[in-house]
Amino acid sequence: MMALQVRDLKRHFGGVRALDGVSFELAAGHCVALIGPNGAGKSTCFACLAGQLQAQSGQVLWAGQPLLGLSPAQRLQRGVARTFQVAQTFEALTVLQNLQLVLSAGKLSWWDRLDQRSAQAAEAFLEAMDLQPMRHAVVADLSYGAKKRLELAMALAGWPDARIGTSAEVPRLLLLDEPAAGLAPAERQTMMALVRRVADSGVTVLYTEHNMDAVFGVADRVLVLMQGRLVADGRPEQVAQDPRVRQDYLGQGFSL
Repeated sequence: MMALQVRDLKRHFGGVRALDGVSFELAAGHCVALIGPNGAGKSTCFACLAGQLQAQSGQVLWAGQPLLGLSPAQRLQRGVARTFQVAQTFEALTVLQNLQLVLSAGKLSWWDRLDQRSAQAAEAFLEAMDLQPMRHAVVADLSYGAKKRLELAMALAGWPDARIGTSAEVPRLLLLDEPAAGLAPAERQTMMALVRRVADSGVTVLYTEHNMDAVFGVADRVLVLMQGRLVADGRPEQVAQDPRVRQDYLGQGFSL
């Protein structure tokens, strides 16, 4: 079953065709990488899928329902969550409080104490992302790798009725904009293992990445975007041998 369908998506900035008729489909529960050189249109594509930018034309269907024209909050209610190239967290709060805040979104009153809200559910997300030892640490004091894992946990916690280990009432799409950016090799490996674990739980994952070790060996499928157009689509080993991809992006010496 194709859960995400992107058809002829276009977004121009003056004379720059950031997205020039991009079309692809994602099967439910697959982990797919969207790669390409700087300026290829990857971040624009993500912003159009998540609702930060409006596409000028085209169609995006998620679980059979159109997404274009909906706000990011409306898309989240339909199961579409995202992270960003630079981790977006609440730096002055603790790790636990960040998750409690997300889980309590729209339910907090001025007299509520954040520390008393959704603590058990927040702890479950901490455990899933290996963040329990730093639950009471202020986020500003964390390593960048820990911040990226926290942002991932917050994205998962933002879904409607989010609970670890429960069946989703709505299909879930996770958009990750360079989840391994800025991480050392060991941190990248940890982060991408978590991303793979999320996909294996049934979540449909689409992510962009420049670190090829976070793509090959992790993704079920790879899409290659260049100058706003999709030029390759296939299994990782197939894409790695594509002549144009090797010449214009990976390099002739690239090997898995």
